[in-house]
Amino acid sequence: MSSHGAVGDEATSGLDRRMELREFLRSRRARLKPEDVGLLSHGRRRVPGLRREELAQLAGVSYAYYARLEQGYGETMSAEVLDAVARALRLTEEEREHLVRLAQPERQSATRTLPPPQPLRTSVQHLLDTLGVPAYVVDRRLDILGWNRLATAVFGDWSLLPPEERNAARLIFLSPETRERLVDPDGTSLGIVRALRMNAGKSPGDPHFSSLIQELSQKSEEFRQLWARHEVSCGTAGESVRMRHPLVGEFDLVHEPMALPGGAPMRLMTYHAEPGSRSEEALRMLASWEMEPLR
Repeated sequence: MSSHGAVGDEATSGLDRRMELREFLRSRRARLKPEDVGLLSHGRRRVPGLRREELAQLAGVSYAYYARLEQGYGETMSAEVLDAVARALRLTEEEREHLVRLAQPERQSATRTLPPPQPLRTSVQHLLDTLGVPAYVVDRRLDILGWNRLATAVFGDWSLLPPEERNAARLIFLSPETRERLVDPDGTSLGIVRALRMNAGKSPGDPHFSSLIQELSQKSEEFRQLWARHEVSCGTAGESVRMRHPLVGEFDLVHEPMALPGGAPMRLMTYHAEPGSRSEEALRMLASWEMEPLR
């Protein structure tokens, strides 16, 4: 979708599972060219990418069968058919899992509606406080449930925000102060949308997800455009993030997310500097200074 209105309509329509499935499959078809998969291109194409009949041929299913899947009706499809479509579309493992969740939610126990944001367990907050690196905890909606003092020094003082605004997606798209702390905010924005899209696919009927996505769609053109790309990923462990701090300048942190067991799905997000680097020294300075956390 290229027009401003189309992107906005797609993004603000909430989390209709069948529409999500349709648009996801179309977006994956659009990124493949016939020559990419060993097919000859015939005639002028009105839209980029493979045609439905070409994809059906590659997957070894009838056109009518694949068309029904792309119309949002995947409940009757076998696992073998979905795997064949995933292979034909050259989906990553994360994308294949996303396809299955959207096509057959009744087989996915994780698709239930999540409860509202829950208070962080005391034991987890104690863990955060003992860590010697910036760290915080998010739930599936990317609500920030808890953090430590060093996270405040690096990312800003989230305690000054109302609880409903303590959300990683809201901060990266709606907070200029947060973006100023990141040397590459655009790269972080894409990662946030990929994670949010993947997590939303696990709970497509969750009204809290729908509300967050609609708010971001209404307030951020960047979010609308990225959301319309239908990219999914939970991120890669060991990714480097370059931060910008008003007192220590630029420094690099390595991001290591970890799933926390028990209760609602939560992830511990930790950031550390490479040993012996200037970034480690910058982080050590922030940890040792006795000062009020910077906003």
